[in-house]
Amino acid sequence: MKIIPVTRERFDDFIALVMMLAEYEHLDPPAPEAQSRLLEDICGAAPRIQAMLAVDDNDQALGYAITLETYSSFLALPTMYLEDIFVREDARGLGAGSMLFDAVVEQARRRGCGRVDWQVLDWNRLARDFYERRGAAPMKEWMLYRIDLTADPS
Repeated sequence: MKIIPVTRERFDDFIALVMMLAEYEHLDPPAPEAQSRLLEDICGAAPRIQAMLAVDDNDQALGYAITLETYSSFLALPTMYLEDIFVREDARGLGAGSMLFDAVVEQARRRGCGRVDWQVLDWNRLARDFYERRGAAPMKEWMLYRIDLTADPS
């Protein structure tokens, strides 16, 4: 198994995994327009996010991770934000999730980040246990707020 970057040639594998995550989280999958934006934001001339695939020895995509940088004014260092990490249900337990997570942490170290942040759905005990086994702790004192700029303003 190895970790590779998402490229235009591997984008279909990536999108198939994103669709599986949407199904797992009971969310609407990205529409064709959103898929086009993802392609440009990952593989375009000015990438906004990074994405990687875990592939097995047969070159089959097993999982993916998306990262981007934010910034901590108190640390005065960038923060690596893990937007998504997902492994196909039939590939769980093979080590793909651990490899992806380790690759994200290593990417953060290489880029001089002071920390790695992410969010986990409260009902996803499998993911929460995975992260806690790696030394992560929930940030209970922080609450997530959001303004949805895609919503109909009327």
